[in-house]
Amino acid sequence: MTLRYRIPEHWIKYDLVAVIEELANAKASIFSIASLPYQQSWAQNLQELELKREVAGTSRIEGAEFTDHEFEVAVSSEVAGKYFSRSQRQARAAINTYRWIAKLPSDVSINEELIKQIHRRIVTGCDDDHCPPGKYREVDQNVTFGRPRHSGVEGGSECKSAVQLLVKAVNGEFNAHDDLIKALAIHYHIGAMHPFPDGNGRTARAIEALVLQRARLKNSLFVAMSNYYYEEKDAYLDSLSQVRLNNHDLTPFIKFGLRGIALQCERLAQQIRVHLQKILFRDVMTKMFGRLRSKRKRALALRQCEILNELLVRDQEIEYLELYEKLEMQYANLKKPLSAFVRDLNKLSSMRAISVRLEDDERFDFNRYFVRVRVEWATEITETEFFQKINQLPRAKTKLITTM
Repeated sequence: MTLRYRIPEHWIKYDLVAVIEELANAKASIFSIASLPYQQSWAQNLQELELKREVAGTSRIEGAEFTDHEFEVAVSSEVAGKYFSRSQRQARAAINTYRWIAKLPSDVSINEELIKQIHRRIVTGCDDDHCPPGKYREVDQNVTFGRPRHSGVEGGSECKSAVQLLVKAVNGEFNAHDDLIKALAIHYHIGAMHPFPDGNGRTARAIEALVLQRARLKNSLFVAMSNYYYEEKDAYLDSLSQVRLNNHDLTPFIKFGLRGIALQCERLAQQIRVHLQKILFRDVMTKMFGRLRSKRKRALALRQCEILNELLVRDQEIEYLELYEKLEMQYANLKKPLSAFVRDLNKLSSMRAISVRLEDDERFDFNRYFVRVRVEWATEITETEFFQKINQLPRAKTKLITTM
C-alpha cells in the first residue's frame, strides 16, 4: 500500500519538549565552532573539504556510485562533464550548486523561484535528459519513494500549489521557530512532496544547507550534513518515514537532524583544535630545537624538524619506510642514511614528540612500523625536560622503539 501525500494542516508541527535537549546541544556545538580561533586561509581549505563531504554524501544517498578518485576528478577537474559517468556529473552539478549557495546573502528570501533555481542547478548536465530543470511534475506524472512506499503531491497544478503554500509558511509561521528547526522542516517538506520528477532529495538537502547559513554557520564553517545522512542512511530514511506516518509530525526527524548537527559540529571543532595544536607544536619545536648550540646537534635538529614537519601535515600515521622515502634527500650525504633516520625517529620517540606502532602482519616478512606526530607534546614538554632528554637519550639503535 502506498501512503498518499496530503497537504499538512500545520507545516512546522513538533514536540518542543521532546527536542529541547537535542536543540540545546546543537546550538552549543555551533557556538563552540564560532568561538574557536582559526586562520582564514586554513579555514578555506577545510571549507572545501567539508563541501566535498557534503556533495559525496548527498550523491551517494541517491545511489550514485564512484570511487574516491572518480569523485575528486568530477568535482575538481576542468574536463567537460560529457566525459563523466552520470554519478560524476551529479556530483559536479551538486558541488557547483553548493558553491553558488555559499555566495548568496544570509538574508536571501526563500521563495518559489529560488527553490526552482536550486533544482535547475542540481539536475542540469546530469539528469536533464529525463527531468526538465526547474519544472514541476506534470499531471499524472506521479512518483513513489521511501520505506514504506510514499507518493508525492499530485502532479500539475497541485505540485505548484503545494510549493507555494510551503513558501508562504516558510516566510510566515516558520519565523517563530529556531533556524535549525526551520532548515530541517523545509528539508522534510520538499522531500515529502517530491515536486520534481528527479533530484528532490538533493534539492531538499541543498535548501537545508542554505537555511543553515542563517544559524551562524556561514560565518564560521560549512557543516556537511549530507555526509551524516549518508553514514546514517537507514536512520535518516526511517525518521523521514515516521514523520509521514504521524501526519507530518516533525519530531523524529528534528531529533535526528539536530543530533547530526551537534555531531558534525563537534567533529569540525575537533579538526580546528588539532590545527591549533599543530600551530603550537611548530612554535615550540622551532623554539626548543633552535636553542641547540653544537654543530652536530644543530644538524640533528634540522633533520628531526623535517621529520616533524612532514608528520604535521598529516592527520594519520604513516609507515616509516614511506616516510623515509619522502625525506631521503635529507640523509643522502650520510654514511648509513636509513640507520640515521631510525636513530632520529628513536630520539623523537624518546621525547614523546612522535609515537611508533608495530603492526604484526603475517603477509609481510619484515616488521612494519607506523609513525605519527603527538600534537599534545607541545603542551607536555618543558624546556628543562627537553634539554635533559636531549642529553640523556639512549644509545643509537638500528631498530625502532615502539611507544604503543
